[in-house]
Amino acid sequence: MATLQRFQFSYGSDNYGVLLHDTDTGQTACIDAGDADAVMNALEQQGWSLSHLLITHHHGDHTAGLGAVKSATGCQVIGPHPVSQPIIGIDQHVGDGDTFQFAGRAVNVLHTPGHTADMINFYFPEDKLVFTGDTLFSMGCGRLFEGNAAMMLNSVNKLKALPHDTLVYCAHEYTATNARFAMAVDPDNVALQQRSVEVTRLRAAGEATVPTLLQLELQTNPFLRTDNPQLRQSLGMDTADDVSVFAELRERRNQY
Repeated sequence: MATLQRFQFSYGSDNYGVLLHDTDTGQTACIDAGDADAVMNALEQQGWSLSHLLITHHHGDHTAGLGAVKSATGCQVIGPHPVSQPIIGIDQHVGDGDTFQFAGRAVNVLHTPGHTADMINFYFPEDKLVFTGDTLFSMGCGRLFEGNAAMMLNSVNKLKALPHDTLVYCAHEYTATNARFAMAVDPDNVALQQRSVEVTRLRAAGEATVPTLLQLELQTNPFLRTDNPQLRQSLGMDTADDVSVFAELRERRNQY
């Protein structure tokens, strides 16, 4: 099986889309379609023809271009069940534990509600890739628009349980701000200190900080470290339960 070729492209103020291309079958998938022109330009730039469009959730910066991209390419659109707002144009609805085929490989669906009720993530186990939408960010997580802290903690724990060498593609370039916040709540974390320097370097050079490695997130992302004694001590929450720690972190990040 050929390794999936990947092409990440930006749109809007800080969004990322990703094209996945299999050279054996010629099939190409796109993660989300917030901007039809950006998707079509990326396809043209790579010389690929779109066969699948994978939608993570209903927010407009992930779906606004769906109709135009589908009309232009005839692609199959796979996305979440309409548990919050329906998404017009989905051909196949999928939910937690579902698996579908793309280019001869299995894609596993993780339902990760919290940011929205319909949020799903796409995990490619054979390629060690996961596309987390607005659930897990590089050193952060999504705001809780349609869920609560307990729900989101359960969702990020699903991602936390994936193999540590999984490459994480998230949908926004929030890493620099997330790093500053992480340093504020976890200042004695040496791995975080080192990573923060690297993030500053990358952004100063105009380079993307996404994708990221799950192992790195486990070491530096406070939202994956609610059980860490050092972080808990920094928050003054040594004996609190994980949900309370997560809720405190999310509220502090909201105000940061």
